[in-house]
Amino acid sequence: MTRFNELLGTDFNGEPTTDIDDVIDSASEEPAHRERVPGLIELMNDPAAPEKERFLACLALTTWAEPAGFEAVIRAAVDPEGTPWYDFSIDRKFSVDSTFSQLAVAVDGSRYLIEEKGTAALRVRAFRALVQLADSQYFEDRLGELIDSATVREALGDIKAAVGRGVRSLTAGEAQRFDLATQLVDLACAVAPVDGPLSVELALSVLQVSASPRTLDHAVTIVFRAQGPEVRQFGEYLLTVGDAGVCAEVREALSRPA
Repeated sequence: MTRFNELLGTDFNGEPTTDIDDVIDSASEEPAHRERVPGLIELMNDPAAPEKERFLACLALTTWAEPAGFEAVIRAAVDPEGTPWYDFSIDRKFSVDSTFSQLAVAVDGSRYLIEEKGTAALRVRAFRALVQLADSQYFEDRLGELIDSATVREALGDIKAAVGRGVRSLTAGEAQRFDLATQLVDLACAVAPVDGPLSVELALSVLQVSASPRTLDHAVTIVFRAQGPEVRQFGEYLLTVGDAGVCAEVREALSRPA
């Protein structure tokens, strides 16, 4: 049996499995996962190991709220294309790297173990590092959905900076490898439960430059997640620029009791 199969190709009952996701996800209920951490750290940092195995080791360590996993995410954000697994996983729609999207999911999944591991602060740092990449790396519509409100509060400065950089790129007409405008609006939507007026401000800064039907559709989330005069006014703006589907969603959101 190979090192990788011992670590992630074997379930916690000692049986071989091809469901690596299940092994990673079930660790929160299996204290025995701790026994595999040293081996996974060694595998993740082994330059001779296949990139797939190093990446999955990183996903496991991050999901398990291990310091080594969060620190690897933070390092990867410093030099995204320099990570050993960059372009290992390619998004089918845009044909770009999707590993950061999967790392974001892993950071989100770590919430079940951060208290036990005492790594809550590192988790916030990892999320903030990923947010700082939101104008340059693809997150498959996930990043804005994964950040909890407490982390959003910690990352507001990073979110505003990432949206600002992205808007400047869109304004300059720079070639985009993926749907950057929608990704930026998704970040604005993450802000909505914490600061509705700021969420609207960020979304409008994007929509004034790029307002595709898809981007407008995602922007409706703000009207569902926040209330107040600025949010209502934003909803009314969407009614003037959105298609029939967007308008129907906005009307539903605006009809909710205050």
